[in-house]
Amino acid sequence: MRQKGLKPDPISFSFVIKSCVKFRSVFCGLQVHGRIIRDGFLSDCLLLTTLMEFYSSFARREDACKVFDEMFQKDTVAWNVLISCYLRNGRTRDVLMLFDNMKNEGVCEPDDVTCLLVTQACANLGALEFGEKVHRYIKERGYGTARNLSNSLISMYSRCGCLDKAYDVFKGIGEKNVISWSAMISGLAMNGFGRDAILAFEEMRKTDVIPDEQTFTGLLSACSHCGLVDEGMEFLNQMSKEFGIMPNVHHYGCVVDLLGRAGLLEQAYRVIISMKVKPDATIWRTLLGACRIHGHFTLGERVIEHLIELKAQEAGDYVLLLNIYSSTGSWEKVSELRKFLKDKGIQTTPGCSSIELKGIVHEFIVDDVSHPQKHEIYNKLDEINKQLKIAGYVAETTSELHDLGAEEKANALSYHSEKLALAFGVLVTRPGTTLRVTKNLRICIDCHNFAKFLSGVYNRQLIIRDRTRFHHFRDGHCSCNDYW
Repeated sequence: MRQKGLKPDPISFSFVIKSCVKFRSVFCGLQVHGRIIRDGFLSDCLLLTTLMEFYSSFARREDACKVFDEMFQKDTVAWNVLISCYLRNGRTRDVLMLFDNMKNEGVCEPDDVTCLLVTQACANLGALEFGEKVHRYIKERGYGTARNLSNSLISMYSRCGCLDKAYDVFKGIGEKNVISWSAMISGLAMNGFGRDAILAFEEMRKTDVIPDEQTFTGLLSACSHCGLVDEGMEFLNQMSKEFGIMPNVHHYGCVVDLLGRAGLLEQAYRVIISMKVKPDATIWRTLLGACRIHGHFTLGERVIEHLIELKAQEAGDYVLLLNIYSSTGSWEKVSELRKFLKDKGIQTTPGCSSIELKGIVHEFIVDDVSHPQKHEIYNKLDEINKQLKIAGYVAETTSELHDLGAEEKANALSYHSEKLALAFGVLVTRPGTTLRVTKNLRICIDCHNFAKFLSGVYNRQLIIRDRTRFHHFRDGHCSCNDYW
């Protein structure tokens, strides 16, 4: 086109940029951006929106933001692309800020696509209060009948541990599709209501809605979290024989989790070895987590070997193996593995917990001192620890990695991120207020016991979402029945 002396227009540039995305060519896209500047097309909103999508697809968030800031007139599509970019790149807290900024500027209103993206961000963060605000906005703007938004709201409320509101949205859908049913089944599963999830599936069958892959992922997950081994294996057979759905790696992952939690580790290992799809790193990590729960370090070592073969081993995998060694008292192996990690320069991911209060998400890491109320939080946590010890709480030290004395281990466990988040919640809310905490890792045994005692002594309902499931604590008990 250029060789023939023809000058590209904004539409031509848009097609070229999309081709750069398709063929994963950052260099070509950067060259095109330069030509757009030279040819004077920076006033074309649609073209710049396409450029933002290009940068977003390559995780170049700052470049996408720069293009957005340079736009003379920002429409709703441009805002949505920016919000999608932040969501795609894990900047979920900023998504909430962008939603507020978009509303406050008043130039263009958030539309149904905006709301869909923001509810996904709220689901990822466990930001219930903000999610409720978005839900109110959806109703005010007349988007409440949009089924895709309703399905997203079911998922959002479920992932915030608020099943009653998820069910209210579900009931309000006039014609429920398979996504609606699967979202409700998955919500029940992740919150520990396995048998209710199975009952929901049976109700779904009566409506002649055909289940899909996601439906069975939810069902198998429900069986896993509630220890329903026989039911889970039956669903695995049913999905292929009755519905022609061949199990994928996610389904097998749920089965491995189901068998692993039940202590059937060798059977879980055989499932992985014999499955018809290639096992990925996630499924091996699932089995490694089960080895941690049941203290099976010989199988854990085999699992690590498979992860090394996949070139997918991460610091967290070695931490699990360290936990296995320490829980079985294999301190020589702990020392050897620690030396290996140090020599290789492998650093672990710190535990991070967040709690939302009045629409603001507060984040904590272990031994955190960054919060402006850190002194009050630590004083409150020390006070809570004293009250819980009077009630019979004793720190569970088998999960601690160090070969320390009992008192030193207890001190090392005192300031885990979820404890700091809970202490902050107790500090700044009224007595009896439900506290919701989201954690990036699996909750340890000691923090689980701590939360049980806290719920009873302080008469609080606590909802903690860890990497794999929800824990609803009330009156000194957890919905998982100590099975996680």
